[in-house]
Amino acid sequence: MNKQQQMDTIQAMVKDIKYTMMTTRTHEDHLHSCPMNTTETSIGAKEIWFIGHSPSETVDNIKNDPQVNLAYVSQDDKNYLSITGKAELVEDKEKLDELWSVMYNAYFEQGKEDPKVQLIKVTPHGAQYWANGNAITSAVKMAAAAVTDTAVEKSLGENFSIEL
Repeated sequence: MNKQQQMDTIQAMVKDIKYTMMTTRTHEDHLHSCPMNTTETSIGAKEIWFIGHSPSETVDNIKNDPQVNLAYVSQDDKNYLSITGKAELVEDKEKLDELWSVMYNAYFEQGKEDPKVQLIKVTPHGAQYWANGNAITSAVKMAAAAVTDTAVEKSLGENFSIEL
């Protein structure tokens, strides 16, 4: 798979998955993860957008250390994606208007005018992707490997790492 195909695979996966676990580093140097709704993604433009709350632990952590990790898992638990990047807290009314959906009214009393609304932009640096393939086939291969004492990891699915 060439780099463009890898980027297309990542783009499609992020678009199809509603939520990610965003991991940030706390002031105590601990890792903290929370679910976030990916609002917009353009892997080619190196932009992944979120609408969050401020104040919040996630926003405070980004202020302290902007390095984040985004973990995505497909609904069928067959595809996994980990994206590393740098988060930025953005104030941009036009971008907020572009990203806003009525679904966010459930989280913000004053809608997009709520002072707690915080745009978060992640600029991805790299990604790792794993695809399990067929669960039954993988289980048969693992059982055969256990009986024959051989490794089958390369035939269990696809994976790649990419710098973005």
